[in-house]
Amino acid sequence: MTPVARIDDLLARPRPLLLDGATGTELSRRGVDTSLPLWSARALLDDAGTAVLCDIHADYAAAGADVLVTNTFRTTLRALGRAGVGDRWEELNRRAVEAARAGARSARGPCLVAGGLAPLEDCYRPDLVPSPEACRDEHRRQADLLVTLGVDLLILETMNCGREAEAATTAARETGVDLLISFCPAPPDRLLSGEPIREAIPGVIEAAGPRLRGLLLNCAPPETLEAILPEFASISPGLPHGVYAHLGEPDDRIGWRLPDRHDPERYAAWIEKRLDEGIRIVGGCCGTSPDHVAALARLIARRNPPARA
Repeated sequence: MTPVARIDDLLARPRPLLLDGATGTELSRRGVDTSLPLWSARALLDDAGTAVLCDIHADYAAAGADVLVTNTFRTTLRALGRAGVGDRWEELNRRAVEAARAGARSARGPCLVAGGLAPLEDCYRPDLVPSPEACRDEHRRQADLLVTLGVDLLILETMNCGREAEAATTAARETGVDLLISFCPAPPDRLLSGEPIREAIPGVIEAAGPRLRGLLLNCAPPETLEAILPEFASISPGLPHGVYAHLGEPDDRIGWRLPDRHDPERYAAWIEKRLDEGIRIVGGCCGTSPDHVAALARLIARRNPPARA
């Protein structure tokens, strides 16, 4: 049985915290339909797709991930309603949490399940962000459901503007569980919305309160994250910071186009330079795979050998 842990326990270790890698692009790579608007959530509609999802979570756990993120990037009532399956909201979210929990149980060591909260509209279209009231209400409903279904913490991912990030964080904080918050940036020092990170992020940190456990950047190419990380990390130096980059590019039909080449060792070498710069949380975004997470696990083991008896 996997030992019980909290994120504080994992962050207290000398080694970095290892998140999993992509879910949507890995589903596509394994032959599951990820066409829009549901993208990765389409796997939850039937037992066959959910079985592949369970395998993916188990593979990330076997690769060494400390945290598995639920496949809930597109399982809000808004997203499911747009696809005509809003009546299955609770069922599909339950499937997502149970699949991640099964993967966590198969891990060799402590492995947490993080409920994923994403932008209500397109993560690359900050111009589509709903009103603050809609953001608070819809994120609160989604966060409450994920916590009721038994996630260990919540991770707010790919937040592209301060307004939605603050609203989602306020809603997530009210559940009482620990939080990780990850932003989608644009060079040289902004969120995708164009807001300077130094202006947008302090309000999100304040909204999170004492449950905030780390700040991250995700869903941008490695070179974008590399350029913005020093400025980002300087905003709140007392918190753990992290990155998980994407490989490939968006696709209007299937959601994501995989890269022709995706070298796990090359990605790990890039992450190692970020570890040298002080980040404490690493993982992979769109286009990465269990092979990338395994390469990161080997990197972490090499840099943090077990103490001699």
